[in-house]
Amino acid sequence: MATNVQLYQPKAALVVFTVSGFTAPYIEYYDMDEAGCPVNPHPLTVREAQSLAKALDTREQAGKAFLRPEGILPDNVLHLDPSANGGVIWYTKAQRQKLYFAESLGLQNGTVALPALVWKATKKELQLFALKGKSKPKAETPLYHAPFFNLYQKGYVCMGTVNVAIKSAASLEEFISAWHAYFFRSYFSHHINEHNPVAVNLFNLYKKLMAYPEKKFPTDTLRPTPLTLKNLL
Repeated sequence: MATNVQLYQPKAALVVFTVSGFTAPYIEYYDMDEAGCPVNPHPLTVREAQSLAKALDTREQAGKAFLRPEGILPDNVLHLDPSANGGVIWYTKAQRQKLYFAESLGLQNGTVALPALVWKATKKELQLFALKGKSKPKAETPLYHAPFFNLYQKGYVCMGTVNVAIKSAASLEEFISAWHAYFFRSYFSHHINEHNPVAVNLFNLYKKLMAYPEKKFPTDTLRPTPLTLKNLL
């Protein structure tokens, strides 16, 4: 069976010369003849250096790939801004998730039931809210404070010492997966500015949910925010 094979022909070559004791290298540019042999050596010119830099600069290509879906747009994605400084809004259904806690909190790591969540993230920051319903949220769906430690009152997540490093060419799926990993693998430690996101003691609520795996998250304990999903768009 015939196959299409793209052959690349050598056009130019660079040779880097260094001298012991000197940090700046000397670079020569060679043209390549039809036989693939280097000819016409000369010092690398400014124009040739600029052309090489442009060829090696992948930032524009990476920017175009940022947040590009790997296939059909996932059903849980609510809003997408694929610009270089853009971000994504998505939601996750009620689930059970293992959480990690700092020793200072005095709570053992364990798996707890969580309500449905709305996530809003850019390359650098994450906001998180909770939902009471089970269906896909709409623009007018009210948002509740997410039931976690380390959250500010406006839903922003304090990532502490977690080094958030989203790839500049991350696909939509990679972006969402990375944020899930950053958040759920971080260690929760305290309320920020005494902000308790639920109407009960969160510490005790976690202990109860870990002790009774069959229990669903009690959404009646969620505290409302003044926001709807539309406010995040």
